[in-house]
Amino acid sequence: MKYISFSTLVTFLFLSLGLASCQVVGDILEAGIWTAVIGVVLIVLLVIWLFKKIF
Repeated sequence: MKYISFSTLVTFLFLSLGLASCQVVGDILEAGIWTAVIGVVLIVLLVIWLFKKIF
């Protein structure tokens, strides 16, 4: 059996994570920019509302 070095394993791990993150971004864009914008606005409004409620 061939020995796999630690650096090769780490490189493979980083490459696979990088490709997975590109797929996540693609899926978000596929869902629609307006959906993301509305989601971000709702989260910001929720945070503002919570800060006003606390203080």
